[in-house]
Amino acid sequence: MKITLKKNAYGKNAVNLSKVIRHPDYHEFRQISVNVSLEGDFETAHTLGDNSKILPTDTQKNTVYALAKEHFIDSIENFGVYLATYFLTNNPQVSQAKIHIVEHPWTRMAFDGESHPHAYVGGTSEKHTTTILQSAESISVTSGLSDLLILKTTDSGFEGYIKDQYTTLKETADRILATQCEASWTYSSDNLDFTRLFTRIRETLLKTFAHHKSLSVQQTLLAMGEAVLTENPEVDEITLKLPNKHHILFNLEPFGMDNKNEIFIATDEPYGYITGTVARE
Repeated sequence: MKITLKKNAYGKNAVNLSKVIRHPDYHEFRQISVNVSLEGDFETAHTLGDNSKILPTDTQKNTVYALAKEHFIDSIENFGVYLATYFLTNNPQVSQAKIHIVEHPWTRMAFDGESHPHAYVGGTSEKHTTTILQSAESISVTSGLSDLLILKTTDSGFEGYIKDQYTTLKETADRILATQCEASWTYSSDNLDFTRLFTRIRETLLKTFAHHKSLSVQQTLLAMGEAVLTENPEVDEITLKLPNKHHILFNLEPFGMDNKNEIFIATDEPYGYITGTVARE
């Protein structure tokens, strides 16, 4: 029986980096986590223990920190592209470099309508993500967001579904719709204004969620994806994950009280999980 080494890769994960970008009248604070993964001609490291073609993962970590000083100055997409290009062009044994970056946003404190120049509030669960995949022939940029907790108290219903002997769910034309949105989209180019596009796409997702008259989470998912593609020709396709964070109407009748969509039980588990990819034909 012949055994062979097939596809393999290695790299450095969770390179946690914070940077203060010092502008003349204010500071910009950025916090990211970077994963580096390299594919290439590393077979002899596995078969012979020959490390002559291995760039140590510790060196990869140091490279991220060193390059961040001059090249992490705007979007995480641009920084990711620079890192992927650097690892690929400076290591001929590498055939593909993959960079994944998660940004943890901080919000500038504001007092009396004025933003403080260097004080921030953190704690939001939402994250901005990007993945750069680069080889000698091609480069792709996929960006997105995760843990975006959104909710609306009306303009959502769920009716006309299959009912069998195990169905207990009651139809409703007016319910709370809540989800922890995860979205990722692929750009048509690696040379775009990624900061502006991310802000616009996020706003489109929120605006569509808020204004769409939802007959199901599935319908809202498609509407959100369609809106992003319609308003952003730079995006080729978008994948959305919308777990249904249930708020179930509590029965107040035993206490002689009506519940007119006011009191709900918030449940974490189990929950519905709806996904879909929307693309251009």
